[in-house]
Amino acid sequence: MTTSLVLSFVWLILANVLAMIPSSDDHWRRAYFLIAVGLPLWVWLLIQNGPFVAIVVLAAAASVLRWPVRYLLRWVRRQVGGGQA
Repeated sequence: MTTSLVLSFVWLILANVLAMIPSSDDHWRRAYFLIAVGLPLWVWLLIQNGPFVAIVVLAAAASVLRWPVRYLLRWVRRQVGGGQA
């Protein structure tokens, strides 16, 4: 198992633990932290392990960070759709 894959598993466990702890701001600060740490880690994982493993880890990360992903998809739809939605 490569170092990037092990660190990705640690990131996923940390994300789940952070999601269980109560938060006054609906976990947004933690989400920003996890995204800032997770994106470079995901790129490293993609380089070391290839696209299939990276897509599986990305899907797992998206399931943990589902609200930021939903807001991103809404924003992209508004940009593509010309402000409708």
